[in-house]
Amino acid sequence: MKGNATRGTKIAFGDYALQSTQIGWITSHYTQRGGRTWITIFPDKPITKKPPEVRMGGGKGDIEAYVAPVKPGRIMFEMAGVTAEVAKEALRLAAHKLPVKTRIIAKGESV
Repeated sequence: MKGNATRGTKIAFGDYALQSTQIGWITSHYTQRGGRTWITIFPDKPITKKPPEVRMGGGKGDIEAYVAPVKPGRIMFEMAGVTAEVAKEALRLAAHKLPVKTRIIAKGESV
């Protein structure tokens, strides 16, 4: 994957959002805060893998996981109904669990 995201780059539902600044695959997420949270990505791409110590050939391997590919600029999570400090702290904690670099943006902020 290369390039920047063309869709999902603006805040649609909440007041604060977590935006990707790096390319990667997102497999899972966990938050526990008040207010309203929207997850704007969905893991719908299957990733296959062959078992260890299997010879070449024999077709494609079994599905191991589903991932959500993200490009720079993609909004992944949005929050509303909480203060700016609570939203930024919750999104900061969520960002530490993700395999891509992110930044926190607010609604109306230049992207």
